[in-house]
Amino acid sequence: MSFRDNPFGEIRVPLVWTAGVALIVAVVVAAALLLGDRRETFRNEAYGVTREVSDAVSAPVTGVVSAPLHWLGSLSGAVGDYFFAVSENRRLRQELEAAAALEQEVLSLRDLNERYRDLLGLQTNPPIPMVSARVVADARGPFANTRLANAGSERNIRIGNPVMSEYGLVGRVVGVTRGASRILMLTDIASRTPVMVDRTNARAILTGDGGPNPKLDYLRGQDPVKDGDRIVTSGDGGLMPRGLPVGVAVRGVDGAWRVVLSADSGAVDFVRVLLFEDFSQLVDQDELNAPAEPPANNALPAVGVTSPPPPPAPAAQSPVQKAPAPRGPTPKAPTPKPPAQKAPTQPAPAPAAETPPPPALEPVF
Repeated sequence: MSFRDNPFGEIRVPLVWTAGVALIVAVVVAAALLLGDRRETFRNEAYGVTREVSDAVSAPVTGVVSAPLHWLGSLSGAVGDYFFAVSENRRLRQELEAAAALEQEVLSLRDLNERYRDLLGLQTNPPIPMVSARVVADARGPFANTRLANAGSERNIRIGNPVMSEYGLVGRVVGVTRGASRILMLTDIASRTPVMVDRTNARAILTGDGGPNPKLDYLRGQDPVKDGDRIVTSGDGGLMPRGLPVGVAVRGVDGAWRVVLSADSGAVDFVRVLLFEDFSQLVDQDELNAPAEPPANNALPAVGVTSPPPPPAPAAQSPVQKAPAPRGPTPKAPTPKPPAQKAPTQPAPAPAAETPPPPALEPVF
């Protein structure tokens, strides 16, 4: 087969001309670069026509020559991505699973941080010292509902101290030892808590019966409670301070009033134990210990208090003057007469006993 019969023979002339033009352009560019690449041409006064021509020619030629290289690089990258798509997909799946696990951990820590913030921000008015603890054990049954916290007598926790979560009252401490304390929940069958309706101040006893919603017993008054009324501690009996949130009143299926506890809004994992002893903690001790101001001089004496009489002044004694002895014979002494009988004199009345001042009144809380 001759070259004439070659199907590519028709493009031989264009290829030759193209190669010749490219060769000429390459030679011109090379010559321009050699002539322009001189140190003295970097000076402003020597930057002449040669340098300008070389820059004008090399810029488009370099772009045209480097374009196929960029295309080849993009093509190789696309081919590599196509063949390595499976491994890349597997790597991305692993990263996605790790990110999902990390997201769950972040959400859990965020929720825990918010609970810590709410628990530490729990305050009473007036303020009462509190101790934070964590519930480590849960004892539930048909007749018992208690929790075990990891704080005890080493942190001054005593039997009877109220226990609260970040949502409301949980119960009270019924047993304490070093490093642990037993919490009796409000739903326990042995729990009895004095409460009141915040709207009407009607008193009641919150009685646990083992269910989730304890009952309101011993209500007094005409319509003392309505559905949705807020229930708080009353402070009667000195067991707990007044005003701690307990829950909301609802009507049970048996017709009795019950309380949906505020502590049921979240898990009882972290609690605050109120170091409440008696109502003297709620009084400003600085005012009680302040010394009383002395009464003014023109102040009237207190009623029922008699001041002791001033002691009598001693009587002035006058000196006894001796009479001069008479001169001459001594007169005869007269015969003494029997003394006349005098009426018996009554003894002087004893001075009245001084009335002791009444004891000072002590403040009653």
